Amino acid sequence: MTGITGTGRPEACTEGAAYGVIAELLGRWQRAFDDHRTGDLVSLFTEDALFQGISPRLLAGPAEIFGYYDNVAEGATAIVEVLRANPLCDAIVCGFADVTFTARTGETFPIRLSVVAQRFEDTWRICHYHAAAR
Repeated sequence: MTGITGTGRPEACTEGAAYGVIAELLGRWQRAFDDHRTGDLVSLFTEDALFQGISPRLLAGPAEIFGYYDNVAEGATAIVEVLRANPLCDAIVCGFADVTFTARTGETFPIRLSVVAQRFEDTWRICHYHAAAR
C-alpha cells in the first residue's frame, strides 16, 4: 500500500498510499487500545501531538495523552473503519475514520476521528488527533 522511496522510506504521495498509511497506523492504535497498552498507544504519537479526545479538554504531548488513555477502563474496545485519506505531501497524510468504542458493559460510543500523520524516517506517527460525535 505504501511505496518505498530510493532512500528506503515509505512514501504516501497517492490517495491509495495515504489510505494504507492511515489504515496501518490506526490498526496498530486499535490493537494497543483493545489490549490497554497505554505506552504503546502513546508511542504512536509525536512528541508535540495535539489531541482532542471525547473529553472537553485539549491535550498535547506524551504525558497528557498517556493520562487520557490510562484512564480508559480496562475491557473497552474499539472498531475502526477508515473512510478516507489524502496525502498532504510525501511525509504528511490526513484521514478520517469512524470508530465505535464499546465499554465492558456493552454500551457503545460512535465517533468520527480525524488524524494527521507525519513520517519520521521510516515510521509514521500521529501529530493531530480529533474525535467528534457521530
